[in-house]
Amino acid sequence: MSSANLTPEAIEKARKFCIDEYKDYIIYKEMAEREKSPRLKEILNKLAEEEYDHYLFWSKLIGEDCKSEVSKWTIRLLRLSRKIFGLTFTLKFLELHEKEVIKEYKEYMRYLDEENQKKLQEIIDDEMTHESRLMEDINEAVVRYLSFIALGLADAIVEISGVHAGFLGATRTTLVSGVAGLIVGVSAAFAMAGAAYLQAKAELPTETKGRSPAISALITGITYIFSVVLLALPYFLTSHQFTAFVISILFAILIVSGFTFYNSVISESSFKRELTENLAILFGTAFIAYLFGDVIGAFFGLQNVF
Repeated sequence: MSSANLTPEAIEKARKFCIDEYKDYIIYKEMAEREKSPRLKEILNKLAEEEYDHYLFWSKLIGEDCKSEVSKWTIRLLRLSRKIFGLTFTLKFLELHEKEVIKEYKEYMRYLDEENQKKLQEIIDDEMTHESRLMEDINEAVVRYLSFIALGLADAIVEISGVHAGFLGATRTTLVSGVAGLIVGVSAAFAMAGAAYLQAKAELPTETKGRSPAISALITGITYIFSVVLLALPYFLTSHQFTAFVISILFAILIVSGFTFYNSVISESSFKRELTENLAILFGTAFIAYLFGDVIGAFFGLQNVF
């Protein structure tokens, strides 16, 4: 089948697919050229080859060269993402539109003859399976230890926000709230690090994915302490309790939102659903802690002491 047998609408859709596949090829090729790891370079080159084959299919179908440039800023931003967030996140971020693309490819089948339908089905299979397997082969440390990073961040944010909310109801002194958050947080960080070590050690060999119990504990502890210090910081910068609490909660929302987005891209899950769930837990815990702190503060007269 040639473009002569396709409707103008079908040709326009195919041209868009062709341009998108070529741009993906350019991006993977550019990233491969800058990649230092031979193993990761090979994976990127394989992805580039697949995208180029997909481009050739669409190009041949419409009978024209639909090569297109990718802006230098896009390439630079992707390279920066690679350095900061890792290759797995960067590639999966690029593939966020993949489900929609596959849906559009399946709908496009009706325009094609049997031979081209088979070829397009092969492309769909590549998008659904082969490329996913290649990405799984990357096996970066940041992904291997993602669950322990989540453990440190999530537990610290919920716990320390709860502590600060409780002291918001119990005392009007920001210094007391800040110090309390640090004491509780640092103590909990060591406890969580120990729990992470035991959890990693108890994992079956098939579940470890190369994770070290010691590194798991270290990552959990560091992310926990980082969250504790950041959430406690506002209490040492202002003497207004409510202002400090609001700023601390905003920090917590930013951390939760950022990490939830990162995790949703890596795990290919729903960002909106996970963020809503995480924020509901955060605010629910803070509200209950505030009520409890208010009752305790009034009962013992703490607001008159601190």
